[in-house]
Amino acid sequence: MLNYIWIAFFLIAFAVALGKTIFTGDLQVWTDIMSASFTSAGTAFEISIGLTGVLALWLGLMKIGERGGVISTMGKLVSPLFCRLFPGVPKGHPAMGSIFMNVSANMLGLDNAATPLGLKAMKELQELNQEKDTATDAMIMFLVLNASGLCLIPISIMMYRAQAGAANPTDVFMPILLATFIATFVGIVALCLKQRIRLTDPVLLAWLGGLAAVIGTMVWFFSTLPQEAVQIYSGFIANFLLFTVIVAFIVAGLRKHINMYDAFIEGAKEGFKTAVMIIPYLVAILVAIGMFRASGAMDVLTHAMEQGVSAIGLDSEWVGALPTALMKPLSGSGSRGMMVDLMNTYGADAFVSKVSAAIQGSTDTMFYVLAVYFGSVGVTRTRYAVGYALLADVTGSIAGIFAAYIFFS
Repeated sequence: MLNYIWIAFFLIAFAVALGKTIFTGDLQVWTDIMSASFTSAGTAFEISIGLTGVLALWLGLMKIGERGGVISTMGKLVSPLFCRLFPGVPKGHPAMGSIFMNVSANMLGLDNAATPLGLKAMKELQELNQEKDTATDAMIMFLVLNASGLCLIPISIMMYRAQAGAANPTDVFMPILLATFIATFVGIVALCLKQRIRLTDPVLLAWLGGLAAVIGTMVWFFSTLPQEAVQIYSGFIANFLLFTVIVAFIVAGLRKHINMYDAFIEGAKEGFKTAVMIIPYLVAILVAIGMFRASGAMDVLTHAMEQGVSAIGLDSEWVGALPTALMKPLSGSGSRGMMVDLMNTYGADAFVSKVSAAIQGSTDTMFYVLAVYFGSVGVTRTRYAVGYALLADVTGSIAGIFAAYIFFS
């Protein structure tokens, strides 16, 4: 499916640009499209090179944790849940621990740490794959968990709001928390139905119910704090837990008497190889997205949505945030730029700016996640991954809009 969507980006961009040339005499659009292609290709390379250091660091640390037994221990802790969600992965397999680490980093909003951990998990899932070019059910479940982007502490968005002069930069915390939980919940349930995983399993019900209780408790706890304390505590919790994990890896290595320096170097080399491998996949998807945006196709789609919402008599106050929702699955930096542009244009405390922030924090950048994770292991046949990741993404955007109305209207 990703193949057809990739082709559609180019064809739609060409059709829109051709229409603009014929009907408005706009010749500049072709220059804009080709400039966007070169810029996007360069951006893809820069992202990959930028990931090299982070990948080397975290895959080196993961190698220490793996040899020290930490990864397998963490895998055993979440084994009851993950054995239900990933029935194709043998109990006690290292992939379980890596998946847990990746999901935990995502929940803490630690994007730079989550990516190498996710690539490590994908590599281990690929070892179980009988058809190396085709995504397994376990890979798709893992990808949707990442695309839905459950994030308990959206540090970066609160920082952007603070920089834009928001009176209470953290006031979007609870709307984002609700939106991202709903997106992840819907993604998991939909995939369980697709993969015929029994939702009535007591263990699965207990874990999902427990997660809902944790989300509810966090919403209650942070709602009792002064606004200025929310960002301080959330940042402290995320970074404290992250550094605790690093120390746990080192302590485990000392207990096992392993050569941690050699283990780190071995893992870091894997990180470098992974960063180089994902370059072609990122170039392919980012160039298509860049040309789609430069052609004006995104503007056409946004304008049509605005007219549609007004025509059926619904409140259109949120529609200004629609570009963020449309760009979100395509480009993280693009959707972030649109969110910042709204805050600069209307003010950080404007309703449309808060809606945009809720949407931005509701899910991850779907096509980036698919391109990087599948590309890192050479998977080209993604099966139904795109459709279900899009379902989680759309659900998150809709939930973000409704959450903003609940808290801010």
